[in-house]
Amino acid sequence: MVKRIAVIDRGKCTRVKCGWQCIKVCPVNRMGQECIIQDRERWPVISEELCTGCGICPKKCPVKCIKIINLAEEKGKLIHQYGVNSFRLYNLPLPKPGAVVGLIGANGIGKTTALQLLSERMKPNLGDYARERGWREVIEAFKGQEIQNYFEKLSGGGVKVSLKPQAIDRIPELFSGKVRELLKKADERKVLGKGAKEFGLEEILDRDVKNLSGGELQRVAICAAWMKDSDVYYFDEPSSHLDIKQRMKVAKSIRGLADERGKSVMVVEHDLAVLDYLSEYIHVFFGEKGAYGVVSRLKGARNGVNEYLDGFLREENTRIREYSIRFEMTAEVERKTTPYFEYPVLKKEYNGFSLECAGGEVRKGEIIGIVGENAIGKTTFVKLLAGIEEPDGGKVPRKLKISYKPQYIKSDFMGTVAELIMQSGMNMGVFEREIRRRLEIDDLMEKDVRHLSGGELQRVAIAIALGKEADLYLLDEPSAFLDIEQRLNFAHAVKSIVEGGDKTAFVVDHDIVLIDAVSSRLLVFEGESSVRGFAHAPEEKRSGMNRFLKEMDVTLRRDKDSGRPRVNKPGSQMDMEQKAASEYYYYSA
Repeated sequence: MVKRIAVIDRGKCTRVKCGWQCIKVCPVNRMGQECIIQDRERWPVISEELCTGCGICPKKCPVKCIKIINLAEEKGKLIHQYGVNSFRLYNLPLPKPGAVVGLIGANGIGKTTALQLLSERMKPNLGDYARERGWREVIEAFKGQEIQNYFEKLSGGGVKVSLKPQAIDRIPELFSGKVRELLKKADERKVLGKGAKEFGLEEILDRDVKNLSGGELQRVAICAAWMKDSDVYYFDEPSSHLDIKQRMKVAKSIRGLADERGKSVMVVEHDLAVLDYLSEYIHVFFGEKGAYGVVSRLKGARNGVNEYLDGFLREENTRIREYSIRFEMTAEVERKTTPYFEYPVLKKEYNGFSLECAGGEVRKGEIIGIVGENAIGKTTFVKLLAGIEEPDGGKVPRKLKISYKPQYIKSDFMGTVAELIMQSGMNMGVFEREIRRRLEIDDLMEKDVRHLSGGELQRVAIAIALGKEADLYLLDEPSAFLDIEQRLNFAHAVKSIVEGGDKTAFVVDHDIVLIDAVSSRLLVFEGESSVRGFAHAPEEKRSGMNRFLKEMDVTLRRDKDSGRPRVNKPGSQMDMEQKAASEYYYYSA
């Protein structure tokens, strides 16, 4: 029997404004039955039992807020549904003692929901959203399954849980005071000194939580979760806002909970290199964004990531994507194209921080990746090129037409995404050809800009920046809030626009997989965070990556099947071999 899922995005639904087109055009309604009706608040509600799956209402809906999905069979056990015609999750991942289990999948597919259910922030309703289930009923529903034992212990207080939430920006709303006070409350293991040192928090212990940057707030949140004396630790997107060095340090500390203390650890992560370094096992989340999510069986980390990239889950015999994601097996060779412009030595000083940038030459059709620690001058350098900041020494050429996507994006536009795009002055031909599909902008067109999530706002900002006619594109941390697939789709889009139009671009990012995928050359920043920064001239990618990875004390290898970059475990045979050969960025192929 076909299982039908009907989902209405109330963030897009206009109710009265459209005249309830879905209700008017539904064939079942026109035959006298009530397949689509209005609820008490005048929202349309679709009966999944009466719906025939004809697909007329999604096509006729003027704001495309309806999804009708026909499943040949349900992909497991229905664990939780948020409400009528809303997102639902099938199956649950399970923590493993002494191991790190990674969760991989698109945004809006249920990963955070799973952590909320496993950490007792929510209780599974088994699809019956009209009433709250008791623990006895929930446990009985999982009788004979491994997770029954977990929920029995959780409900009886036999499992202590620590959760690092995704939405760290809410912490200053929930806690008022100094960092030291927040960490003391969380410090059940009496390891405040060790935690502050391990997560680089010693200098901000006496700072108000409300005055922390995104990266500082993230490290405080991770440290607070790490210091709890728990049996199971959940970390939801721990690498957001962190630079590459911080990501590796945090990953090492999180792994230590499993390796050294024998605890169960589960991590949601979109940085493939960090996820691969952290995890011994993987659950793949698949389904349809915003509609339903399914949790795969437990897989080995390498196989799990590769199956996700391949788009086909072998044990489930399920294709989750129509195409495979593949990476180049060798580093891109340096382009010997026409020089586009040159910039001289640039200097900038303010607030006790000094930046010096070596002069460089930029060529047509190339993308220069910018890497380095946080607070070392990368954003300042991009602002100097964009003309937002003026250098204290040196002069930036001003004849180029520049398109700039800043690091931090505001959402104060009064109107929909479609209206913002129409007013942006972008090349609509480029938008339709290279951007709209790749960055999944269609789903956002009728949404109010002020109500977009971080990832949605990021995609719109990237779309506008890439859609403008420019000689030079400056993109500061485009991967923030994007899932793995969206990051790689961005890489394809910017490469197509730059290489196809003899343009050039600088991309600042901390995701080493994205930088590897998008860059033709590299610009490496070194120095001391918040004190001084030095930018080398753009250089061939292999030498730049070697310079940067050596500074980070990290070595990379290529996966033999997918070609993706993988971080070697510190002290492993491959790690020691590559360091001895001074080949931090793979062996030459």
